Amino acid sequence: MINHYLYQKTTDIHLLGEEMGKIYRFYDPEQILLFPPNIREWLPEGHLAFFIDTLINHADLSTITNYYEQSDRGNPPYDPRMMTKILTYAYCIGMPSSRKINKALYEDVAFRVLAAGNFPDFRTISDFRKIHLKALEALFAHVLNLCSEAGLVKLGTVAIDGVKIKANASIDRNYNHKKLTEKEEQLQKTIHELFEKAEQTDAEEDRIYGKDRRGDELPDGFRTKTEQLERIRKAKTILEQRQQEKKNKYDRKKYERTETEKKTGKRLRGRKLKHVDEKPEESAVANTTDPDSRIMKTRTGYVQAYNGQLAVDAKSQVIVATDLVQDQNDKQQLQPMMQKIQENTGRLPQRATLDAGYDNEEQIKPFWDKVDLYIPTQKDWKQRKAMKGTLPPKGRIPKKLSLRERMKRKLLTKKGKAIYKKRGSSVEPVNGQIKDSRGFDRLSLRGLQKGKSEWKFICTTHNILKLWRHTTPMPSY
Repeated sequence: MINHYLYQKTTDIHLLGEEMGKIYRFYDPEQILLFPPNIREWLPEGHLAFFIDTLINHADLSTITNYYEQSDRGNPPYDPRMMTKILTYAYCIGMPSSRKINKALYEDVAFRVLAAGNFPDFRTISDFRKIHLKALEALFAHVLNLCSEAGLVKLGTVAIDGVKIKANASIDRNYNHKKLTEKEEQLQKTIHELFEKAEQTDAEEDRIYGKDRRGDELPDGFRTKTEQLERIRKAKTILEQRQQEKKNKYDRKKYERTETEKKTGKRLRGRKLKHVDEKPEESAVANTTDPDSRIMKTRTGYVQAYNGQLAVDAKSQVIVATDLVQDQNDKQQLQPMMQKIQENTGRLPQRATLDAGYDNEEQIKPFWDKVDLYIPTQKDWKQRKAMKGTLPPKGRIPKKLSLRERMKRKLLTKKGKAIYKKRGSSVEPVNGQIKDSRGFDRLSLRGLQKGKSEWKFICTTHNILKLWRHTTPMPSY
């Protein structure tokens, strides 16, 4: 009755439109349509999905396929090429959630084209990512080579920067050694009680476990509790290792100081070494959700995070090297990043710009004569203030200047100012494109090694988008 009423009202509206003399484009939601038999015709020419389809077809996925070919158990798995394509496309458009990817396979045309009638559930997608994300790191080199062939990797100027990427963990889950010990003891007691309860109810297992269970499964909640206990123990171990490193450093310095005093026969002046105990300090904390992550300071406050490293070709904004580290600052990252650039491209850049966080003479020295480096000795806003209204130095650089003084002088020259000024339009936009445009401000996986793989995959998809926009005319939707 309601449907008939609504149909009559719709007809009246159409008739009203005709009486008014206005002609509208044809619209009939009830019209039966015959879609093209080729699903690829549903998307416009030059769509990102077609580009990814071709790219993955020509990529070496032997590491992933070998994983399945070595096992003949269970049902036939989904084609690894298809799974890689939908995962790559999902990350390109900023959709890392396996549940959202599964939903898009039913509702999004591009996903349906790439999946070609396959609908893996979210757990299958999630497991594929966890198992093969390390293998997918090889895609970075493949895509970077394609970018190089397309003329996007010049290495005239490379900008290196660190960006804080939130871990898949809450900052509220940080505890000191004493609290972790208490939690460990409490969980051990809970697990023991679960086992005791299971033993006491063995005689009534039919009633307790039900007909579809054997009765010898782990007690309810046991697996969750043991996983929590494992993470707590790992967090405790990390605190103990950090403290041991501090203790070793203290012992080494104390020994060197003592030996120097013996040789000179004089007590060294200056501040005395602060004694370090073997027991972790009360202020030292570790996270029980992702023990590998660290508390890091950002412009908006403190977050539980990792430090993502990026080396970007300044002209094309293609990422030529990447890494994920636990260090809260960038003091030790110049040398590793330069080595990764050389490994990935086969050569070092002509010049490189870095912010004041990389100002470390030990890291700079090996590359001083190989790369034209531009690194301020103070924070950017202080550097700009120092440069403002300063006359550029003239003449040869005095030989007596230290490496840092030479760097400071170089940045005050007209050439130095011009080169460093371009840094703001090279690596900073890449940070924005990854974190703001595509929404990758947080990792989906936990642990340093899985985080490294996911971060590299995020950077790979960034380069895919750069290559697609460079080589493919933008589709008209």
